[in-house]
Amino acid sequence: MSDLNRREFMKTSSRVTAAAALGISALGARRVLGANERIRVAVAGVRGRGGSHISEVGQLPDCEVVAICDPDEAEIAKRVENFKGAGRTDVSTYVDVREALEDKNIDVLTIATPNHWHSLMGIWACQAGKDVYVEKPCSHNIFEGRKLVEAARKYGRIVQQGTQARSAPAMREAIGQLREGIIGEVYMARGLCYKWRATIGRTLEEAPPKGVNYDLWLGPAPKRPYSRNRFHYNWHWHWDYGNGDIGNQGVHQMDIARWALGVGLPTRAQSMGGHFLFDDDQETPNTQVSTFQYPEEKKMIVFEVRHWMTNDEAGYKVGVTIYGSDGYMVIPSYGEYRTYLGRNGEPGPTGNVRKPLAHFANFFEAVRKRDRGILAAEIEEGHRSSALCHLANMSYRLGRTVDFDPKTETCNGDKEANRLLAREYRAPYTMPQGV
Repeated sequence: MSDLNRREFMKTSSRVTAAAALGISALGARRVLGANERIRVAVAGVRGRGGSHISEVGQLPDCEVVAICDPDEAEIAKRVENFKGAGRTDVSTYVDVREALEDKNIDVLTIATPNHWHSLMGIWACQAGKDVYVEKPCSHNIFEGRKLVEAARKYGRIVQQGTQARSAPAMREAIGQLREGIIGEVYMARGLCYKWRATIGRTLEEAPPKGVNYDLWLGPAPKRPYSRNRFHYNWHWHWDYGNGDIGNQGVHQMDIARWALGVGLPTRAQSMGGHFLFDDDQETPNTQVSTFQYPEEKKMIVFEVRHWMTNDEAGYKVGVTIYGSDGYMVIPSYGEYRTYLGRNGEPGPTGNVRKPLAHFANFFEAVRKRDRGILAAEIEEGHRSSALCHLANMSYRLGRTVDFDPKTETCNGDKEANRLLAREYRAPYTMPQGV
């Protein structure tokens, strides 16, 4: 097991202490990059989307993955074999991300873990002097998303959320058309997430698989027995770890909707729905309709999640329609937009720019230039789009409308709603109040 660095794996259980969790800010300064020096990357969470991180970083000039981190030993082993196949035997492996963050030669941490780890891991990375690329949603709740923004500012870190549409040429062209008034005064966006999601069934509670550091996988989440339906991928449908499909696929379309309208956080959010058709372990809704109001801007967002047999709308099942005084714009993918003008919906300007997404390239350019201003999805924008998904879920769980103050990011005099802005963090994986 030399390739899996057994020493690091065995050390984890003895190092999970409050001091380790909170002392990461004292790890020292980030190394200074030369103009042509390679940016050294560690990838946390290597199953699924983490594999894409490894691939995409590997295709960029002057960037290389030098470390991988995952609490599942089997997933590390698969990636080690992939690296060997590519002639790489020099990639370090870690089970505990804190040990990776102690390496001063690592410049960047990319995060593709379950949602409940995103913000905490990102904050630790900022404190350790690393720049961060974090998958969407950047947070599991609104409180910790704001803390990640604060950490990025305090430590001068470059932090990007993985809402890749922000770097798509067609999307940037579409937003430019909206700003120029192609459909007149925009007032509403409607996002759809009609993903085919079959039942996850039911699984028994059992011992974790051999080689899984389950305590570390749980991290800040409550201690619960292991179940396959709360582990790989299906964690999305449990409140302790995921945010349902509105915070999984839907956050991409929510981000486009908010970007198109040019709005931040709303003053009211309302969401209704349920977990329909299936009797299984899923906790989050699979059918959900949410609305977000912006009274001062005289705008609103409507967002709908469906999970099973359905019609498409305007030719798409996952996408966004923007409505204006002179027409509407349909965005069925990151590489295409269409406009329809006037009362008769006459076809207007369209765009079809199917170039490879440049989100990682955009991030690493900002890292090298030390300029967060050129980021396509800088963490403040990522936090706001993620927060809309969280507000929808808060309203759904409460069964009523949530009144929200965008300035304080709290719910006006609503103790019950304010409790859902954050979570109880399991020691020692606690969220620092002062990052």
